[in-house]
Amino acid sequence: MSGPERTPDGRYLVVRGRRWRATDPSIPDDVRSALQQHLGQARAEVGAGKRTGDDDRVAAARTRVSAAKHGLGERGTPWWDLDEAARRERWETALRDLDD
Repeated sequence: MSGPERTPDGRYLVVRGRRWRATDPSIPDDVRSALQQHLGQARAEVGAGKRTGDDDRVAAARTRVSAAKHGLGERGTPWWDLDEAARRERWETALRDLDD
């Protein structure tokens, strides 16, 4: 399995004709894995909150989804526009915030 199609510059994934920003390739594997775990857990919480009608739970979970996506470089300033120090700071901050 080769994974989703990418644009020639590698900055975006193409899924069903729609472009999605790719994860920052400079993130170390262990950090990427931790952020992806946080993302998956937060997405599950969004669903659980929706099923129970708990709007506060949904809002809190969406905040965590956003933090994980920012840490992965999939939201916010594009990772290719940041220097290495700023990229590192972004994922370290996201992981620190999500681990709290």
